[in-house]
Amino acid sequence: MKFTAIIRKGKKYWYGWISEIQGANSQGKTKKELLENLKEASKLIIEANREMAEKEFAGYDYETKKIAVSF
Repeated sequence: MKFTAIIRKGKKYWYGWISEIQGANSQGKTKKELLENLKEASKLIIEANREMAEKEFAGYDYETKKIAVSF
């Protein structure tokens, strides 16, 4: 799955966010560092959302199923 990184260069740092994942934003001294930071932030948010959905909302009798999403 691919996401959209919106990035811009500031005076000292690069700043950016992932438009499809609320809260996935970061900064880096270089564009490369920023993009790596955005990947890590995205992974952490998706993992946290998955855990919360399973533990807090699904209850005890549920199953998981992987699906592919394309645009």
